[in-house]
Amino acid sequence: MPSGLYGRVALILVLPVVLLWLVVSIVFIQRHFEGVTEQMSRAVISELSLLSKRLIADQGLTETTENLANALNITIETVVADAPDLATFRHFYDLTGLVVVKEFELMDSLVAVNLDAPKLVHLRLDLAGAYFDIEFSRDRVSPSNPHQLIVNMVVFGVFFTLIAFIYLRNQLRPITRLAAAAEAFGRGRTLPYHPSGAIEVRAAGRAFLDMRARIERHIEQRTMILSGVSHDLRTPLTRLKLGLSMLEHDDRKLLERDVDEMRQLLDEFLSFAREQGDEGGKSEATNPFELVQMIVQDTTRAGHSVSLRCNPSTILVEMRPLAIKRALENLIMNAVRYGTKAVVDLQYDARSLVISVEDDGPSIPPELYEEAMKPFSRLDPARNQNKGSGVGLGLPIAADIARAHGGRVELSKSRDFGGLCASLIISR
Repeated sequence: MPSGLYGRVALILVLPVVLLWLVVSIVFIQRHFEGVTEQMSRAVISELSLLSKRLIADQGLTETTENLANALNITIETVVADAPDLATFRHFYDLTGLVVVKEFELMDSLVAVNLDAPKLVHLRLDLAGAYFDIEFSRDRVSPSNPHQLIVNMVVFGVFFTLIAFIYLRNQLRPITRLAAAAEAFGRGRTLPYHPSGAIEVRAAGRAFLDMRARIERHIEQRTMILSGVSHDLRTPLTRLKLGLSMLEHDDRKLLERDVDEMRQLLDEFLSFAREQGDEGGKSEATNPFELVQMIVQDTTRAGHSVSLRCNPSTILVEMRPLAIKRALENLIMNAVRYGTKAVVDLQYDARSLVISVEDDGPSIPPELYEEAMKPFSRLDPARNQNKGSGVGLGLPIAADIARAHGGRVELSKSRDFGGLCASLIISR
């Protein structure tokens, strides 16, 4: 079965038409054209029997026999002694000729039937020791233009199939529009959609719009709540930090580090919530090489050892550049936090875009890859905590951004540096 809806509909339309052609061709041609050919051939055989009796009675070809042959539209000649032999022959594609030959072979006086000429039938008869060559029109034993039925059936079948396909395409268009709107919403974009088509398709479309509205409302309310929480928590944190500044240096050092960690945790959590709330900017055609190059340059100016390992390209990919920038910055910061350097590579094909970030850190065991993708997951034994530690939201944020673009984030071991390789895969 075809994988697409249009292919399956085309198969549903074309298959019955082709089967109908075959059935009509077999039944009608075999039953009708063969039957008509048999009847026409037997009628000519009756005329030839009458002519043969006259030839035998007159003991040869006479003026009376010629007049009878002319009246029957038959040409008759006496075979001379040096006349070439005549063999039974028909072309392989002459289907009605098979019936003609079979019917004329029932004549006792028949020597041969030759259907070499396209519009003539040539017979040789043995009548009382004398041989006669007889010719008459092929139209007298075969139906004229038997292919017209096939031609008409094919032409009108194709014509009405096209009309039916156009009609069904208009009926399937609302389904494809609904699928496109649902796919775009799954990738973080909202396409204008209005339910249309049959009653069932309209019902599915309205259900999709209600679901999309509920999800957007839920995300908006959650983001507003988190923003309020952020505002409420920043104020006491600021007062707490001011109060700690009045303490002795030795007493306030550890407490200030806890306050900074709480502020960092709050900022990362809000960033994670905003990304799920689709605040990564509008989708637009972007050159991924220029975007990655800009991120690498910014990170290098910040004092980190980051390099780009790919050739320049001019391809354009539909993406949200702000969101992709946030995801790559998270992956690069993870790489330089746990390793001494990071290398960014970009590869693409017709279906996907892959941006990989490799480091030379201690990596993560393969059995903990899934755990590392969970929010607030901190794999302390796996990475070097002396270089600093995040709050466990870098990889989940990057994964959510990749899913919003119809892709994913894959973790593996770096073959060149021995550390972790985080690949951001985006569907094109």
